Amino acid sequence: MLYIHGFNSSPLSVKAVQTRDYLAANHPEVGFYCPQLKTNSQGAIEQLESLVNSGVGRENSLEPTHSRWFLIGSSLGGYFAHYLAEKYALPAVLINPAVKPYQLLRDYPSEQTQPYTGEVYRIGTEEIDALKALESNISLKNNYLVMLQTGDEVLNYRQAAAKYQDCHLRIHNGGDHSFVGYQDSLPDIMQFFQLPLAVR
Repeated sequence: MLYIHGFNSSPLSVKAVQTRDYLAANHPEVGFYCPQLKTNSQGAIEQLESLVNSGVGRENSLEPTHSRWFLIGSSLGGYFAHYLAEKYALPAVLINPAVKPYQLLRDYPSEQTQPYTGEVYRIGTEEIDALKALESNISLKNNYLVMLQTGDEVLNYRQAAAKYQDCHLRIHNGGDHSFVGYQDSLPDIMQFFQLPLAVR
């Protein structure tokens, strides 16, 4: 399981920790990975692709190294997860995903401080262009479960609802960008990934 955190977030985000703990309790056979992403999209994608192609947990399998990854992406992480899902034909759950982050980030201050690592970095034209280059269409609509909350104060949920209208789409009234009640959705997420509960 590869959890991809959002903009200026980290593996310590609430949803990442809840996912890790749920897997440990209910699906101990599934490894959990959530790297601290680099602050530029090209570096972040290189990190994620390196992990997907690494063969982690597949040492004794004849399958391609990337064939058994499950992706969960939140916000900007949802945008990255979509890119990986298309490139490697992987199932992905997108939580309040960014659809056009290159437009949104144009309105952000160019100088940013990563709150978890303290890194100071800039969002410039090069980064905006790199993000736009990652934009992908949908080739396998059944590979996506998209979960949106109408109360998202950061992203307009209607953008994602329109883009993913032919996918598995669940729109929850209210909530916010953090996706209120995410923990309660974890059983449904695992069911979408067709993960049976471990025999105890």
